[in-house]
Amino acid sequence: MKNTFVTLEQVKEIVKDCPTPFHLYDEKGIRENAKRVNEAFSWNKGFREYFAVKANANPFLINILKEYGCGCDCSSMTELMLANELGFSGDEIMFSSNATPAQEFQYARKLNAVINLDDFTHVDFLEKCTGSIPETICCRFNPGGVFQMSNGIMDNPGDSKYGMTEAQMVEAFKILKAKGAKKFGIHAFLVSNTVTNDYYPELAAVLFKLAVKLKKETGADIRFINLSGGVGIPYTPDQKPNDIMAIGEGVRKVYEEILAPEGMDDIAIYTEMGRFMMGPYGCLVTQAIHQKHIYKEYIGCDACASNLMRPAMYGSYHHITVLGKENAPCDHKYDVTGSLCENNDKFAVDRMLPEIEMGDYLVIHDTGAHGFSMGYQYNGKLRSAELLLKEDGSVQLIRRAETAKDYFATFDFCDIIKNLV
Repeated sequence: MKNTFVTLEQVKEIVKDCPTPFHLYDEKGIRENAKRVNEAFSWNKGFREYFAVKANANPFLINILKEYGCGCDCSSMTELMLANELGFSGDEIMFSSNATPAQEFQYARKLNAVINLDDFTHVDFLEKCTGSIPETICCRFNPGGVFQMSNGIMDNPGDSKYGMTEAQMVEAFKILKAKGAKKFGIHAFLVSNTVTNDYYPELAAVLFKLAVKLKKETGADIRFINLSGGVGIPYTPDQKPNDIMAIGEGVRKVYEEILAPEGMDDIAIYTEMGRFMMGPYGCLVTQAIHQKHIYKEYIGCDACASNLMRPAMYGSYHHITVLGKENAPCDHKYDVTGSLCENNDKFAVDRMLPEIEMGDYLVIHDTGAHGFSMGYQYNGKLRSAELLLKEDGSVQLIRRAETAKDYFATFDFCDIIKNLV
């Protein structure tokens, strides 16, 4: 069982002004978590969390994190534009992209953002399209092979399109230094959504050893090491959540073991934890509007995969609570579906839930990251509203629901479309 941060009574009040489906966010939870992250890494004077904007690009939510010193990790032109409009500047912005168009590098340079180069060939490409190499630069590392941890969790960086080999990192640092770079950073992302306190410390050890090697072989002044994301959340009720305090302490220990003896104990630690920062503090609220009894039992909702893609795209588990029936027995087996013309449009398959009646409100948990932000308009579906449950119990609209006019907006040159809206 997972606890919800919203009650049935609150939802009944909300839908008087904003009908389902909608994404709802918990301001209190977001703030408390941001404080814990800062505390966990307070031993490092230069620490900064760069929130991964791709996880949730709502400016109201990003502004909350900004109050706690967070920067923005951007991966596109529009994310850079958003960060700039929200008042982030210079080294408060990390630009981590791949297969990057020239105009995006140019705009990142205009903002004086920290550029994280994904590929060795991007060294020359960056110089050609912007005219020079910035004084502060970062390179993304890919160790290749299989990344295996002590508890058996593993991934395969060798199959990943991201990052440079170790030899390329050495050569890139030498070339960048010769071209005028003065301050360097190292970045890597090896495993997604780990629910273990060991991932960051083990990744940190890999990057700290690489930093020592790069300093010795290139003489580069390494100013920061970016552990990126990968710290996950417990989507299933039986998973034990990560302990960010233990994670921070684990990173501190390897920092003292590897960097401090080399006189490199002034290096800043950065993170980019989109999912950990926002995931548990958002939910998708939807209403059961149909039931179907054929070879299986189906509950049809007014939300669909365009509101939450992860179950359809990855088969990902998102816990479901039927509001008002939290203590009822889960003795009915359902597929919980949306209305897309795709058979994978299912929020749950063969899920044991309390008996669901038409009109019941369902909370789909853990949609604060990679929820609304992955939405789309297939089948002409319109993206939902986003709401913020404030600390004082009030509810603020932070994104209105799309309308048909929004859907047709890019056809504004077409007279037929003008007549529709």
